[in-house]
Amino acid sequence: MAAASSGFSIGDLYPSLKFISTISGMKGQLQDIVKRIDTLMDPIIEEHMAKKKQGIKDQDEDLIDVLLNFHKDNLRLNTDFSLTTNNIKAIVVELFGGGSDKSSTVIEWAISELLKNPTKMAKAQDEVRRVLQGSETIINYEANLDKLKYLKLVIKETLRLHPPFPCLVPRESLTRCEIDGYEIPTKTRIFINAWAIGRNPKHWTNPEEFNPERFEESSIDYKGMHFELIPFGSGRRVCPGMGLSITTIELVLAMLLYHFDWKLPYGIGPEELDMDENFGIVGRRKIDLQVIPLLYTFSGFK
Repeated sequence: MAAASSGFSIGDLYPSLKFISTISGMKGQLQDIVKRIDTLMDPIIEEHMAKKKQGIKDQDEDLIDVLLNFHKDNLRLNTDFSLTTNNIKAIVVELFGGGSDKSSTVIEWAISELLKNPTKMAKAQDEVRRVLQGSETIINYEANLDKLKYLKLVIKETLRLHPPFPCLVPRESLTRCEIDGYEIPTKTRIFINAWAIGRNPKHWTNPEEFNPERFEESSIDYKGMHFELIPFGSGRRVCPGMGLSITTIELVLAMLLYHFDWKLPYGIGPEELDMDENFGIVGRRKIDLQVIPLLYTFSGFK
């Protein structure tokens, strides 16, 4: 899925040219991905449906159980809204895909920016090792996450410069409207460029500079309430995987900074680190980050 997202479909801009996706092979690639998702998800959904038909109830219902109950209620009440098994698969893939795959992208960018800025790296590691020193279990570690103030600033600044979805998820206008003098016809596909918003000099001082300290006295957050920073979107259709993604990023990044010191290979200096981005739905690095991890001697985890 991540590889396919790096492609470009001209049909997204010019619907009359959608046939080019078939000629280029992109349509076949996407269909293959759908088949692989079906192969993975269909047995899981069928197992849950079989248990419900047999009256078997698990002590704790999972997400698929909740969605199937919703599907059953809609059928019983004969509502206009229907939730199909394809909808259920899409929700699960969006939730866990958006909360895991995109998390790894943000973590890679955070490490990249810290390597590019050694003083920021030292400050982040000093905080993590001071706060988590003596924590012997992951439970104790999670309990101290809120104390990692600078780490949270690092993540926020990384999301500003490198939103996981540079152009967010596209929307479609339901009716004709006008925005700042521009006419938006009905059924126009609209992209919000979160990458450009996060680097707009009207809202940010030295926008190209990685500076987590800019948020120390700022109330700006990334949860959709401040439109100058919307890496996960905003409103009712804000990214459903945001909570899982942020928790994953905080946990993994803190562990990486606690357990290891990091350096670039082949004698590359911080100023030489390539920070080019790849074109695609997900804002990945153009060249995968290569680093050398050095085990931190005084690790307190078991």
